[in-house]
Amino acid sequence: MKIESIKLKNFKAFQCLELKDLPSLAIFTGANGSGKTTLFDVFGFLSDALKNNIRHALQKRGGFKEVISRGQSGSIEIELQFRLEIANKERLVTYHLEIEEENGKPIVKREILRYKRSSYGSPYHFLDFSKGSGYAISNEEDFDKEDEDLNRDDQKLGSPDILAIKGLGQFDKFKAANAFRSFIENWHVSDFHIADARPSQETGYAEHLSTTGENLALVAQYMYENHRDIFDTVLGKMKARVPGISSVSAEPTLDGRIVLRFQDGSFKDPFIANFVSDGTIKMFAYLILLHDPNPHPFLCIEEPENQLYPMLLAELLEEFRLYANRGGQVFVSSHSPDLLNGATPEETYWLVKEKGYTKIKRASEHDEIKALFNAGDQLGYLWKQGYFTGNTPR
Repeated sequence: MKIESIKLKNFKAFQCLELKDLPSLAIFTGANGSGKTTLFDVFGFLSDALKNNIRHALQKRGGFKEVISRGQSGSIEIELQFRLEIANKERLVTYHLEIEEENGKPIVKREILRYKRSSYGSPYHFLDFSKGSGYAISNEEDFDKEDEDLNRDDQKLGSPDILAIKGLGQFDKFKAANAFRSFIENWHVSDFHIADARPSQETGYAEHLSTTGENLALVAQYMYENHRDIFDTVLGKMKARVPGISSVSAEPTLDGRIVLRFQDGSFKDPFIANFVSDGTIKMFAYLILLHDPNPHPFLCIEEPENQLYPMLLAELLEEFRLYANRGGQVFVSSHSPDLLNGATPEETYWLVKEKGYTKIKRASEHDEIKALFNAGDQLGYLWKQGYFTGNTPR
């Protein structure tokens, strides 16, 4: 699955936003406070709402009044379009979510999953809920049937602040809801912290790197024991990327913990993670994430340049691109000209504030940037020179 478009209304700094034809790798840049973190928080918000409910997701962000755009009233709207194979045909599915307050409490005003049954006609609603009640079509694949022959299951949720895809998405008969719920559950919005990744871990089991990275040692141990070929690939890239590193291991201690040990070829004894550079830890964590044997369909990575040597950023960007080429989708936010120097105009967006709200521009829609890039200039250089502005593309 791949997100093809995003529409936001009244979500924090995004009073009105629409992004179309999103690529598999997208890099977002802009000044501090321009809205990069807020854009990524859209995905964190949906994840929190699915795990719990709308009320919890809003409270985590200060409540409805802190999430709705300043000076605006009415509802918060999020709409995503993504590709999904249904009945042996790839279809463009739209998920639309509206949230409002009623009697001081947040509710789901409208939640819709829709897509076209054929090349012609209007999109058909296969899930449609409002304030805790609605319906879902359980025989979505019977496109040849008349509308009145489709099986419409009327449902009532336990509360008007619960997402319908949370409950109905558990059932395979609701194809689109099931697939979209699984998609949200499996995307990875990184909030990686070096301090969390360094300490030893209690012995346990972890297949996937957590958003903060605190289980890095356990995931490394899992990959070493169960996917040795992939772990060796990661190790080979570490040797190529980080001078001196000859091996990495996750080893048990006498008190029943797991520690990461990094072997420097110049020394006899390995260093434990607490004595290895921030950049080494971070590069290892990114390579573990990007070589997950069961990869996430969607990654959000914020400012990967922090703690990394600038010369490594072009190579890290290429790792993100390889991940996208294998079928995933990666969104990256960055302030680094060195990282942007490895990007293309089709992959690059910049955020600017206009009259208090954030707008997003695409480098490929700016004729002068495209011409300079085609003439040999790199995007990081053009960004430093001030070409990434809030001006209308010429």
